[in-house]
Formats: sequence, C-alpha cells, structure tokens
Amino acid sequence: MKLIPSRKFTIDQRKPLRRLSIVVPVYNEKETVATTVERVLRSETPLERDLIIVDDFSTDGTREILPELARKMQQASGVQIQVVMHEQNKGKGSALRTGFEHASGDIVLIQDADLEYDPRDYPNLLEPILEGFADVVFGNRFHGGSHRVLYFWHYVSNQALTFFCNMLCNLNLTDMEVGYKVFRREILDSVQFRSDRFGFEPEFTVKVSRLGCRIYEVPIRYHGRTYEEGKKITWRDGVAAVWHILRFRLFG
Repeated sequence: MKLIPSRKFTIDQRKPLRRLSIVVPVYNEKETVATTVERVLRSETPLERDLIIVDDFSTDGTREILPELARKMQQASGVQIQVVMHEQNKGKGSALRTGFEHASGDIVLIQDADLEYDPRDYPNLLEPILEGFADVVFGNRFHGGSHRVLYFWHYVSNQALTFFCNMLCNLNLTDMEVGYKVFRREILDSVQFRSDRFGFEPEFTVKVSRLGCRIYEVPIRYHGRTYEEGKKITWRDGVAAVWHILRFRLFG
C-alpha cells in the first residue's frame, strides 16, 4: 500500500476519492445565495456531492429562505443539502468550522455565496487532487482566468500579505486570500482551525504549510464585487491578517 509521507501526517494514495463536500458560509446574501446553489448543483464533477450551507446569523432575510431553498434544490437535484444556522454572528472562519464538522466527503471545497467565484472552475480545482499530485489546491484570481478589474489598493494589499506569508512559510503562492480552497479530508483530522473572521485565510495557509501538504494553485474566474454590491472585507481585516500570519506561524 503506497503512502504519501509528510512532516506530520500521511495519506493513503490508493484510497478512492468518491465524495466532495462543498461548504458554503453565508451572511446576508439573500440576493445571491439561490443562484450560487443553482450553479454549484450544475457544476461538473466526477464525484458524488453533498452541500453544507452555514448561515452566520444573517439579518437580511437569508436565513428565512434557506430551509425551503434547500428542500427544493435537494428534491430537484438529488444532492444532499444541509442547512446549519448560527444563533449569533461569529464570522466566516467560524461558519467554515461549523461546515467542516458536517462535511463527510473525501475532499472539501469552500464556496462563497456572493457569486464572486464560479463553480464552472470545479474540474480544474479538483484535478490536481484527483490525479494524486496535491493535498491542497488554491484558486488563483490573477493568472489565467478572467477577472473583473477593481480596486488597486486591494490588489496591492493582497500581494503584500501573500508575499509576507510566503516569506515566513517558504512558499511561492500567488493568492493566499482567495476564497477557493480545496483540500483532502485528512487535513481536518490533522489540524484545528481557530479564526472566527477572515483570519481563516492566513491561518489555513500557514497550517497546511506546516503540515507539509503538497500545495497546488490553478487559475480561476473571478467576478469581484464593489462595496456597494455587498463586499464585506475591509482594510481592518488586512491589518488583522498580518497578526494572524505571525501568530500561527510562530505560535501554531
């Protein structure tokens, strides 16, 4: 039996990968969540799928429509859809942890509910894992895929944070803050995530690096939003990311 070694965990490369769990954190996405779920269910993948939608105490009516939306979509598609409700707003990282607890797949994929990320990219995101080359796949919004032209300072901040994280982790990632992160389930059995907000992105990057995971990145489409259209991340989250990189790299 062939095993793929790493510093802190091993993966049985011959274990069949049959199921994909798609975790969707949701906060105030009433206008986009239904379209997101429809696109996820139309996406092409050779794997069986289940979908976990975690509402982080939305206040715009999202949580009121989710149960019926899930029921109709599951009935139409045959894909198992779970809806989990937070009873207070805790942040994206917390919603993801809740979703991970309910994920049963051999591979886990993170899908935002705001239409910025396109499920048509699933085949490319999954390919390095399915072919046995990768344990983790990051999307790359800046090389190869079509992307909306938006804020200069957001791009500069993203590149600076990615560079800083790369320097401390000895990586050559292009887009640490990307929402599309896909990974083998064994990672959830090997590491605990603690960040509640957008600190999840650097925490995830640092911890999979420390595990010795084989990391790939692939180009994706990116339909970015403006703040007027509902974008939530702010400069404060960028400043916090510096602390999270240092915290998780130096203290685990």
